[in-house]
Amino acid sequence: MAQRTGQEDPEQYLFVDRAVIYNPATQADWTAKKLVWIPSERHGFEGASIKEERDDEVLVELAENGKKAVVNKDDIQKMNPPKFSKVEDMAELTCLNEASVLHNLKDRYYSGLIYTYSGLFCVVINPYKNLPIYSENIIEMYRGKKRHEMPPHIYAISESAYRCMLQDREDQSILCTGESGAGKTENTKKVIQYLAHVASSHKGRKDHNIPSGSLLYGELERQLLQANPILESFGNAKTVKNDNSSRFGKFIRINFDVTGYIVGANIETYLLEKSRAVRQAKDERTFHIFYQLLAGAGEHLKADLLLEGFNSYRFLSNGYIPIPGQQDKDNFQETMEAMHIMGFSHDEILAMLKVVSSVLQFGNISFKKERNTDQASMPENTVAQKLCHLLGMNVMEFTRAILTPRIKVGRDYVQKAQTKEQADFAVEALAKATYERLFRWLVHRINKALDRTKRQGASFIGILDIAGFEIFELNSFEQLCINYTNEKLQQLFNHTMFILEQEEYQREGIEWNFIDFGLDLQPCIDLIERPANPPGVLALLDEECWFPKATDKTFVEKLVQEQGTHSKFQKPRQLKDKADFCIIHYAGRVDYKADEWLMKNMDPLNDNVATLLHQSSDKFIAELWKDVDRIVGLDQVTGMTETAFGSAYKTKKGMFRTVGQLYKESLTKLMATLRNTNPNFVRCIIPNHEKRAGKLDPHLVLDQLRCNGVLEGIRICRQGFPNRIVFQEFRQRYEILTPNAIPKGFMDGKQACERMIRALELDPNLYRIGQSKIFFRAGVLAHLEEERDLKITDIIIFFQAVCRGYLARKAFAKKQQQLSALKVLQRNCAAYLKLRHWQWWRVFTKVKPLLQVTRQEEELQAKDEELVKVREKQWKVEAELEEMERKHQQLLEEKNILAEQLQAETELFAEAEEMRARLAAKKQELEEILHDLESRVEEEEERNQVLQNEKKKMQGHIQDLEEQLDEEEGARQKLQLEKVTAEAKIKKMEEEILLLEDQNSKFLKEKKLMEDRIAECTSQLAEEEEKAKNLAKLKNKQEMMITDLEERLKKEEKTRQELEKAKRKLDGETTDLQDQIAELQAQIEELKIQLAKKEEELQAALARGDDEAVQKNNALKLIRELQAQISELLEDLESEKASRNKADKQKRDLSEELEALKTELEDTLDTTAAQQELRTKREQEVAELKKALEEETKNHEAQIQDIRQRHATALEELSEQLEQAKRFKANLEKNRQCLETDNKELACEVKVLQQVRSESEHKRKKLDGLVQELQTKVAEGERLRAELAEKGNKLQNELDNVSSLLEEAEKKGIKFAKDAASLESQLQDTQELLQEETRQKLNLSSRIRQLEEEKNNLQEQQEEEEEARKNLEKQVVALQSQLADAKKKVDDDLGTIEGLEESKKKLFKDMEILSQRLEEKAMAYDKLEKTKNRLQQELDDLMVDLDHQRQIVSNLEKKQKKFDQMLAEEKNISARYAEERDRAEAEAREKETKALSLARALEEALEAKEEFERQNKQLRTDMEDLMSSKDDVGKNVHELEKSKRTLEQQVEEMRTQLEELEDELQATEDAKLRLEVNMQAMKAQFERDLQARDEQNEEKKRLLVKQVRELEAELEDERKQRALAVASKKKMEADLKDLEAQIEAANKARDEAIKQLRKLQAQMKDYQRELEEARASRDEIFAQSKENEKKLKSLEAEILQLHEELAASERARRHAEQERDDLADEIANSASGKSALLDEKRRLETRIAQLEEELEEEQSNMELLNDRFRKTTLQVDTLNSELATERSAAQKSENARQQLERHNKELKAKLQELEGSAKSKFKATISALEAKIGQLEEQLEQEAKERAAANKLVRRTEKKLKEVFMQVEDERRHADQYKEQMEKANARMKQLKRQLEEAEEEATRANASRRKLQRELDDATEASEGLSREVSSLRNRLRRGGPITFSSSRSGRRQLHIEGASLELSDDDAESKGSDINEPQVAPTE
Repeated sequence: MAQRTGQEDPEQYLFVDRAVIYNPATQADWTAKKLVWIPSERHGFEGASIKEERDDEVLVELAENGKKAVVNKDDIQKMNPPKFSKVEDMAELTCLNEASVLHNLKDRYYSGLIYTYSGLFCVVINPYKNLPIYSENIIEMYRGKKRHEMPPHIYAISESAYRCMLQDREDQSILCTGESGAGKTENTKKVIQYLAHVASSHKGRKDHNIPSGSLLYGELERQLLQANPILESFGNAKTVKNDNSSRFGKFIRINFDVTGYIVGANIETYLLEKSRAVRQAKDERTFHIFYQLLAGAGEHLKADLLLEGFNSYRFLSNGYIPIPGQQDKDNFQETMEAMHIMGFSHDEILAMLKVVSSVLQFGNISFKKERNTDQASMPENTVAQKLCHLLGMNVMEFTRAILTPRIKVGRDYVQKAQTKEQADFAVEALAKATYERLFRWLVHRINKALDRTKRQGASFIGILDIAGFEIFELNSFEQLCINYTNEKLQQLFNHTMFILEQEEYQREGIEWNFIDFGLDLQPCIDLIERPANPPGVLALLDEECWFPKATDKTFVEKLVQEQGTHSKFQKPRQLKDKADFCIIHYAGRVDYKADEWLMKNMDPLNDNVATLLHQSSDKFIAELWKDVDRIVGLDQVTGMTETAFGSAYKTKKGMFRTVGQLYKESLTKLMATLRNTNPNFVRCIIPNHEKRAGKLDPHLVLDQLRCNGVLEGIRICRQGFPNRIVFQEFRQRYEILTPNAIPKGFMDGKQACERMIRALELDPNLYRIGQSKIFFRAGVLAHLEEERDLKITDIIIFFQAVCRGYLARKAFAKKQQQLSALKVLQRNCAAYLKLRHWQWWRVFTKVKPLLQVTRQEEELQAKDEELVKVREKQWKVEAELEEMERKHQQLLEEKNILAEQLQAETELFAEAEEMRARLAAKKQELEEILHDLESRVEEEEERNQVLQNEKKKMQGHIQDLEEQLDEEEGARQKLQLEKVTAEAKIKKMEEEILLLEDQNSKFLKEKKLMEDRIAECTSQLAEEEEKAKNLAKLKNKQEMMITDLEERLKKEEKTRQELEKAKRKLDGETTDLQDQIAELQAQIEELKIQLAKKEEELQAALARGDDEAVQKNNALKLIRELQAQISELLEDLESEKASRNKADKQKRDLSEELEALKTELEDTLDTTAAQQELRTKREQEVAELKKALEEETKNHEAQIQDIRQRHATALEELSEQLEQAKRFKANLEKNRQCLETDNKELACEVKVLQQVRSESEHKRKKLDGLVQELQTKVAEGERLRAELAEKGNKLQNELDNVSSLLEEAEKKGIKFAKDAASLESQLQDTQELLQEETRQKLNLSSRIRQLEEEKNNLQEQQEEEEEARKNLEKQVVALQSQLADAKKKVDDDLGTIEGLEESKKKLFKDMEILSQRLEEKAMAYDKLEKTKNRLQQELDDLMVDLDHQRQIVSNLEKKQKKFDQMLAEEKNISARYAEERDRAEAEAREKETKALSLARALEEALEAKEEFERQNKQLRTDMEDLMSSKDDVGKNVHELEKSKRTLEQQVEEMRTQLEELEDELQATEDAKLRLEVNMQAMKAQFERDLQARDEQNEEKKRLLVKQVRELEAELEDERKQRALAVASKKKMEADLKDLEAQIEAANKARDEAIKQLRKLQAQMKDYQRELEEARASRDEIFAQSKENEKKLKSLEAEILQLHEELAASERARRHAEQERDDLADEIANSASGKSALLDEKRRLETRIAQLEEELEEEQSNMELLNDRFRKTTLQVDTLNSELATERSAAQKSENARQQLERHNKELKAKLQELEGSAKSKFKATISALEAKIGQLEEQLEQEAKERAAANKLVRRTEKKLKEVFMQVEDERRHADQYKEQMEKANARMKQLKRQLEEAEEEATRANASRRKLQRELDDATEASEGLSREVSSLRNRLRRGGPITFSSSRSGRRQLHIEGASLELSDDDAESKGSDINEPQVAPTE
């Protein structure tokens, strides 16, 4: 029975598969075979079908194997239809018999269903395996459910008990009985487990009565659960049947407080099998604690307790027997832990274990018989020493007390030597007594731990776990006690069943002679427990115990003598029988063997040892033996004289109590408590003795069913009407049997069933028709099922026959047609065969087609056919013409009608206009009334506040009253306990009376001596007669009382009928509530569906988030790469600057070389002709080089132009994209504005909904006030109940007085010897009278219950009337005030108010009369409370359900919020990505600008390089010319050659550098191509991402559209509902009641509508303000964007200017080149300035070298710039793709916004329509009000009902409003998100501004650098101009051919500036040079 831990489905062990049961095939089989049950030795009963009946015998065929057998008719039992297979409640079986019960249990057991109901019983069959049906999930499944709602389970029993306790405030009990091993203890555990889980106090309550120290031990529930392992280890043992068999009975009482939490517990035990501690049967063990202690104790503990091995103890008869699947060592640890949890101290645990060890040591004491005498001796006292050490005794005193105890003889004490047998018996008795006392102490200690309250709980649930009925071959005293207990329990069951049946029949109004089945068992109980006349078994046993010489034999003889004639008592049939007597119990005949019964009953002990134990030095042992004076000593056992007996009796009077007496007392207490409770019965059954799962022994189970009383319960069921069916079900199932009995149309279920029963002609004794059900005797339904099946089979057979006949006829007709066709074919074939060879036939066949006649016939036929067709067409046309004419007529008529209607409508319109004007005036009046009403409402609210304060005071008063009630409840329970004790005392007195009667029989011998006192006796007799007369008078008075009660009963019956009407009303309300609950459930399901959708969306959003995270990572990587590139570009820039500096240096060097060349040129003017030839050759070479260089420069220029074109196209694309972005931005702003307007409208709706919600909360508060009023009434009821209890106590006291008088009469009767017989007869008469009185009491109690019920109903009706009255008064006042203001007829209203006040006074008078009646009906008030409590708890349950629903809704809202948060986060992430993308765009633009500037710089550098190359070539040519022009070849030739070589080397180096540059350019172009490919791939990827985002946006849009559609659907539903409401109002205008409710509702709705309109207007204003602000912000954004555009245009203009400036600089450069060329020509022509030219040449060479270096640096810079350019182009492409995606997303959002705008407009239109309809309704209701005001007072009662219906509608609308509110909140969240997006867009704009500013700064920097370059260029031009001047001068000189004089420069110095380098010539140098030139010319003249 333990809980299962596997993965199995628990439902298969609880629920039955109904599909298998309702199989029509099995039903047909059952009807066809007439199946019955016959007895079987193997299976108990077997199924068989009846074949033949022969008088008393029947021939049957077994269903299993087909064998035939003859059976007696009486042995046959009917079989139930298959419909009843595996039925959960066996009381529902139509054939109630042993076979059916056994078969049902067997079927369910084999299906794994171990629990089955049998009426009040819950039958449990031990499964012998773990089932998964005890988990917390199963507990929660059964929690709060009714018994019939769930399959059978121990939890269902526990739940019903717990709920009944809470609802009815009635104590409950659960009685678990059964054989050993049937699962009683396990089911008890499960009950405690369930209650501990359900009623756990730690869930929300703290017990204030718990002391602070006890909190350390854990919770009360945990301790309650831990009490079980302790009791199991000390009270359970292994038996043959059960490994963990409880060897004691227990009654666990769990106390609960008013709120239903556990506040304490108490355990009572019965019949501990203490003999098991001393000896055990084969294969059995003693109590578990002995084995646990020996196996689990540590070495230290073993030493302290003097423990030894298992085999060294005599009391462990079978040594150590392990239990499979358990370890004693582990169990010992669990027991210790449980004790710690229960709060046992270490000393207590050690003391208990010492006692356990001492019990084992008792068994090891061995005695020997002395040789000469029978006296016993103890040869070795080591064991005795150990025992005395453990128990704290002196060894010598212990041995003396055992071997020679002191016995009282007379007044003296004598030491008597004991025999070996006596000593052994004494030791065993002491061991048993010690263990029993230890067990009792343990139970007391557990109770102390579990008792947490100073007073008893409000109510309790008791769980009785006691052995079931036991029938062995020979039964002893223990079996008699157990069977006696089970008889009492079965009587309790029978009595409760009788009461429940009685209540059911009374409720349904069925006439039935009531039988109290509890009285059936009374004879057997009397036989066991009767104290006298004649005395019962226990009384005789106690009597024999008093007699010293009595034996078991004398007891049996006396029993046979006294009870021999008793119907339930039997003597042994033969002398050989082992049994001494037999008792016939309800379960069967039981044989009893009376061996050692006297000893078992007295349970004697060695009182010497007992006193020693009482005086023990160990406090624990002394406490165990504190009741030494109550034990039976050895002097009672040893045969003494009568005097000894007498003296002993006198001394021990009131102390000596036998086992039988004690058990009887405890049982009477138990039964008293159980009778005060509502019992629940659990019967445990053991399926087999082999402990095998899935096996069921039928005979064993049948025996247990008899013993457990299940079959007894079924017998009781059979006496009444066990089968009950609701009218609808009966009609639906069995209407086929009475087809024409019920007429068509509607008919009440009861009338229909009556007609059906009449048609069925059933015996009236077989059925009863109640109020809601029809009742049948056992077996009637089976008969009806048979009839039904036969009817169905007949119908099916007839249907089959018809179908077959139809099919056969169809086939026959087909065959006939085939036959006739065959004949025609045969005939034609024969004719053809005859004619085919005939020549004329051939001619005929050939000529016939040629003949005109045949053709004429054919033509005629064709014409005929045409004629037919034409006629058909003519007919059709005529028919159509007629139809058209008819339609024309109809249309004319309709036109006339419409014209008339139009006229009527115009008239109506005019009237309506007039009405509108009137209504407008009325509206103004009503508005004035409304203002007045609002002021009154404020006053009412103030009054309400005052009333609330009074309410709080009343609540405090109620709390005080509840505390008083609790105290009175505790006092009541104490009084009940005192009552029980008083009853016990009365029984003791009865027993003493019996003893006195015995003495009377002895005194009969002295009859002669008593004759003198006859006179005195006669006088006393006369007194007794007078007393008897007094008693008779008392009896008459009581009869008068009964008659009065009967009259009251009649009155109460009348009131009950009235209350039944009220009950029907309540039923109607409950149905409405159920409808509401169903609606709630439907809404919950819808919400669940929405939640699932949202979860799917969430998952999709998460996936999107992951994708975006990946994209973010990629973007971050790109950013890092770009940053690295920027750093590289910065480094390149620095290197460029360094190279530039180097170029400047080289330039200076070249200028110096040029000057040197000039000087050399001047020196080499006198060269030879050979040099001129060389010069011409070199000039040719230089020309060739020039051509090559020019071609290369052309190629370079072409490449540069291509690059420029590409840049221009890229710029155009970027500008287009910018324009598109601006358009997209504008669209976005439009969307934002639209969304903001939508948001504002939604916010308006939200505010309206909030107002509605506040109004609903106000209504809820009003309802709370009503509930509190009800609670005050309940408190008054409680007070009345307490008064009733006091009256009951008074009656009880009077009864006690009467009983005491009776006892006195009996005592006096005993004294009279002569008239003893007559007095005995009188006593018997009085006892019979008492029994009659008890019966009358029962009847009275039943009548009182009925009166209580009727009184409850009356009070409920009165309360309803009061409530209705109050409501009516409020409504009358409100309506009067409205009417007074509306009509301004104050006088009329005052009159009506006075009339109402008079009615109010009348009602007050009625109230006073009713209160007087209430006082009279106080006796019947208890049931009112119960019904009220039930209703209150149902209301609470409904409120709990409502709270649960609200929690579910709140959870859904939370989930929605979480989802919205996640959406917002995702949007934030997307916004971040957008920002990053914008940044990347900005960086790309920056880098683009940089790239452009660098490209320009590169172009400039290339151009400069080309210029320098040209200059170089020109200089070389000049040099060669100069060298060739000179005639003389001197020193300078060698130098010139050297310079030529160096120049050639330089030229080659330049060529190689150029080639390298070309290669690098090629590489850069390849890289650019690659980057373009990558860019395309990136574009594709971005497009994919964009598509994904578009899809997501579309999904969101679809969801929004769905939500809007749902809203529209809800709006349409509301419209429909409103339309229905309007229609119902129109219909019900005739009824005043409906009009009032509608008027109030309309007024409220109008007020609400006005408020909502005002709020909406306010919200509209707010939203307009927000819209204006948004527009202003949008205008600002537009202005900013325009400014940005202007800045962009200015930047573009600046770029164009820069381009123009660049072109101008290029032109200047070309001009300079031309001038340089001219200079070179002049140098070639000038031979005289050779030296100066040489200097200039040197300088130019140095300058060329510098320029070459600069060129190299520029080339490297160019490469870096190319790399940067590629990267920037990549970034630009990515940004373009992102821009495209953003545009598409914006377009989609624009579409969604347009759709939302459309929806918004539609909703506004609908709102306007609704407002219009509301206004029209208001007008109609106001006119109806004015027309029908006079009838308002008559129809006030029904208004309350309609108001309730209106409240329901309000609740529904509130639910819908809540849903709309949730949706509006969602819309608001979306609006907030859009606002956030706008803010982000603004931030992004700011960033763009910043970036523009940075671009401007960079442009300024570029301008500055450009200006620097310009300055440098200007300097260079100036230098070149200076050089050109000098060259021109030199040329002029050369042209002249004369001496070159420098006359102009003699006076000072002359400076030559060649690009920064200066060449200075002094005057002296010039003169010397001039002289050198002029010398040859001067000589000849001289």
